[in-house]
Amino acid sequence: MTRLLIAASGTGGHLFPALAVAEALPEVWQVSWLGVPDRLETQLVPQHFHLVTVKAGGLQGSGLNQLMQLLRLLTAGFQVAQLIRRERIQIVFTTGGYIAAPAILAARFCNVPAVLHEANAVPGRVTRLLGRFCRGVAVGLPVTTGRIPGSRPLMTGMPVRADFLEPQPLPDWVPQGTGPLLVVIGGSQGAVGLNRMVRAVLPELLKQGCRVIHLTGHNDAEVGQLRHCLLVEQPFSDEVPGLLQHADLAVSRAGAGSLSELAVCGTPSILVPFPQAADQHQEANAACAAEQGGAVIVHQHPPQATVLGQAIQHLLGHQLGDPEADPSLLQAMRQGMERLAIRDADQRLVDLLQSLLD
Repeated sequence: MTRLLIAASGTGGHLFPALAVAEALPEVWQVSWLGVPDRLETQLVPQHFHLVTVKAGGLQGSGLNQLMQLLRLLTAGFQVAQLIRRERIQIVFTTGGYIAAPAILAARFCNVPAVLHEANAVPGRVTRLLGRFCRGVAVGLPVTTGRIPGSRPLMTGMPVRADFLEPQPLPDWVPQGTGPLLVVIGGSQGAVGLNRMVRAVLPELLKQGCRVIHLTGHNDAEVGQLRHCLLVEQPFSDEVPGLLQHADLAVSRAGAGSLSELAVCGTPSILVPFPQAADQHQEANAACAAEQGGAVIVHQHPPQATVLGQAIQHLLGHQLGDPEADPSLLQAMRQGMERLAIRDADQRLVDLLQSLLD
């Protein structure tokens, strides 16, 4: 029995890749999970793996506040070291974020190998500081390989849930019709600005016969104000793989998880980077897709601006009946997104973990 500790916490971008790796492990592996109280992992992980939580956070601010956060980090590292010894953990795997810091430090203290996966084009602060203390560092995008000091990263890609890798049916609740299908994924973080941009262009698109699925996230008070037979607006769906596989075009934030899901589904995309993302990493992620020809970048703008509407009209022009539109445009973008996809990222990470134990 190989005992693995996974440290992944907070957002789906950290949790879902770790879950994908855990599901790809051989049956002889035993997984313990390290998380933070009151975060998403407390809902997703306990039904699959033993979850242990510690209080961990960043080192923002200054003075006394930063000192308190440093003490909390050291306390969390001590607790994780105790967990490693108590559970006889043989290797640690983390997908970055605040929980990675105590996990990596504890693994180093206990002389247990640690593997860090960095999904974004611009590495996070923990990755930049502590990647050098890991036995293995993996990245989701090629551009990241030269941006982690003191390490030699392995390009593995970003794991996605298994449903994204198998053909899925179009959900039966999608509006019927012959018009193109536009799927909008706002995401829970920073969704409101994107949602308002989208709502400003929906009336014209719906009038032209475009079918629209708008997944708004859970923090939008304007859900349900616009009603139309070709529009479905809801906070979340667990059938995103089927939606993206059948979409003619997607509008999405540019988090690493979203980008990987769009890539493996080959979905032509308009990416709207979250402007408050740390180190502008969503901007860098989006640039990777744009360079492959799979996406167009539209920066967040006031609802009354016309940039997003013009981009959608240009990309869906042929499907919306514009005789001058290029009918091959979306197919070329689909191929561009597929060039970004790595469909066996979970197995590449499993192989990396196994290699450090052999």
